[in-house]
Amino acid sequence: MQDIKDKLIVALDVDSLEKAKYFVELLSTEVKFFKVGSSLFPSHGLEAIKMIGAKGGQVFLDLKSLDIPNTVSMFAASGTGCSVDCVPVKMPGTNPLKETMSNVVRYPVFMMTVHSLGGIDMLKAALQGATNRAAEIGRKTPPYIVGVTVLTSEVADENTSKRVLERARMVKDAGLDGVVCAASEAAMIRKEFGEQFIIVTPGIRPKGYKKDDQSRVATAQEAIDAGANFIVVGRPILEAKDPLQAVKELL
Repeated sequence: MQDIKDKLIVALDVDSLEKAKYFVELLSTEVKFFKVGSSLFPSHGLEAIKMIGAKGGQVFLDLKSLDIPNTVSMFAASGTGCSVDCVPVKMPGTNPLKETMSNVVRYPVFMMTVHSLGGIDMLKAALQGATNRAAEIGRKTPPYIVGVTVLTSEVADENTSKRVLERARMVKDAGLDGVVCAASEAAMIRKEFGEQFIIVTPGIRPKGYKKDDQSRVATAQEAIDAGANFIVVGRPILEAKDPLQAVKELL
């Protein structure tokens, strides 16, 4: 069973590396996982990933890659290979009077997104790209790859659940680890695809909090009760007067 802290991903939806550093340093006592997405990545993506990894955190790389299979394969390989500069660590040597130095490499990206609209061949290519790169660099396991189904900003209609389920089935058939969906679809996905299928739910809002540009929202408790493995929370934390307290209250 996941510890509750292992379910929270804080979305670093900010426009500068300085802001990202501020939130990582402020929240790192309570938060293990941080999302790097389209607002931060174009200008400071690699720096942000390395910064989070150097501070002991892990990265949810949420770029929703959607392109031809070869390009998405290279995207997944690049995300898998992102690493923090070697950190010298003192290790006990064979001679008790001496110490040897060993280098530890940290691979911060633990999960990344591709968009299911790319089709099954693209999804399979993402998995292959990550798997091949992990083998090349000696990474024990590649990052989780999850497929985005329907954005939580889209208003639900009579076909939303059907579309989410169809796309989730394609993601599963491609061999990926799970999906990104709204909490309102999480229970359906869990029932259909079992306990090992990862479910990531954005659009998390405390009761009474404004929806902003989100449509299919839920509280953290509702998402967890519906079967979510991870909840992604951005503005309710980043815009709080006391972000650390907001995290503690959410947990």
